[in-house]
Amino acid sequence: MHKNLIFPNNYTFPFILKSLSDLRSLKQGKCIHAQIVKLGPLNDIYVQNSLLNLYASCGDMVSSGYVFDEMPHKDVVTWTVVITGYRECSMFKDALIAFEQMQNAGVEPNQVTMVNALAACASFGALDMGVWIHEFIKRKGWTLDVILGTALINMYGKCGRIEEGLKVFKSMEEKNVFTWNALIKGFALAENGQEAVMWFSEMEREGANKPNEVTLIAVLCACVHSGLVKWGEEIFSSLLHQKYGFSPGVKHYACMIDLLARDGRLEDALRIIDKLPFQSTKTIWGAFFSGCRVHGNLELSEVAARKLVDLEPENCAYYVVLSNLYAEMGRWDDVEEIRRLMKNKEFRKDSGNSSIELEYLEDVSKWLD
Repeated sequence: MHKNLIFPNNYTFPFILKSLSDLRSLKQGKCIHAQIVKLGPLNDIYVQNSLLNLYASCGDMVSSGYVFDEMPHKDVVTWTVVITGYRECSMFKDALIAFEQMQNAGVEPNQVTMVNALAACASFGALDMGVWIHEFIKRKGWTLDVILGTALINMYGKCGRIEEGLKVFKSMEEKNVFTWNALIKGFALAENGQEAVMWFSEMEREGANKPNEVTLIAVLCACVHSGLVKWGEEIFSSLLHQKYGFSPGVKHYACMIDLLARDGRLEDALRIIDKLPFQSTKTIWGAFFSGCRVHGNLELSEVAARKLVDLEPENCAYYVVLSNLYAEMGRWDDVEEIRRLMKNKEFRKDSGNSSIELEYLEDVSKWLD
């Protein structure tokens, strides 16, 4: 186009910027931005929205903010791109502030706006805002399609109001696997394992939507938090026998090991670890370690802590754990050895057993996001 001396215009640039946005090509996008400034169509709202989307898609919310602030007119697409950008960058508070500013500016949101605002509410725990959005949807008479309905269920589940999410679920005419997952994850987060397993069974019975990897993680997590050992074993056994068309992954194994370890079946959990079809991870050993500590098994706690040190030799918390364990066992020579290692690595003794358990719990919470 340039070689033929044909210059792009306000119709050309949105297509170019969309392609660069899909490719997450920030450097080239900035070059195109410079051309836009030079050639003049910078004040075209379609070009401006495309620039916003480029920077937001690349995670550059600072540049996106500059473009936004310079826009004399902002429509629903403008605000939605900004809200989405903040959400995708995990800047949930900023996303909700932008959503409120949108209301103050008198721009009415559309369904895409609401889906992204609900996702920000879910991650930020902004239940009141989520309820307001739900009421807005009702006032407008919008149909709860799969995407919008699933977003509502996800918001209610993560904000601790899964009962309201269940009402939404029951009102939806069409559901997909993500809808079912949002419901099951909501009950898992509420530590209502029986309901999670019941709806998982209902999902299987209906057969319209086949459970996927995320579904199985959610229902196994629910079994862990509710102590449903028998159900967990049956579900995990089905996974091993390829009932759902895929093999269990590290997260499924971690849930099963956690379930057995919490139940005091430490040897059974250790046998699963020994037979893992892949390399063990800190999540696996973190789950096992937590169970060992709960049941006061110092010897197996040492095995787990040693494995964690091997996996992450630069993590100070694991050395502290070992030192504390050896102190409990009266193995003072080993305590001194660990302290020497920590001194050589310039570690400070500022964390303990709870660090490993916290790391594992953080991992589990991310699985349910």
